[in-house]
Amino acid sequence: MSRDIIRLMQALFPSGHGCGDAAWCPAADLYRTASGWLVKLDLAGVRPEDVCVQAAGRRLTVSGSRRDCSLSEGCSHYRMEISYSHFQRSFELPCDLDRCGISADSRDGMLHIHITETEK
Repeated sequence: MSRDIIRLMQALFPSGHGCGDAAWCPAADLYRTASGWLVKLDLAGVRPEDVCVQAAGRRLTVSGSRRDCSLSEGCSHYRMEISYSHFQRSFELPCDLDRCGISADSRDGMLHIHITETEK
């Protein structure tokens, strides 16, 4: 693996992949686009109203919660593999997010965050 890729990964995912003290940490992909950046997070089962996207300086933070659906009375768990509760991911980007346009959409269990860099 080249040093440039290692440096980029360390910049994008510093210390523990930016999960902080969250109960679970959703998988994420980060893409460089012609107009800026695309951040995709795997948020299956998370309602859009339960997600918060914050940008400050070079740091993008996505947090929220995934809740278990109500089960019928008398139902008890046999095996639990899906993580519920609070989640958080933080990313350091090589641009000032305060000067970028940021929009988000959710489809098929994926959150897409579009970051458009402005002219310098």
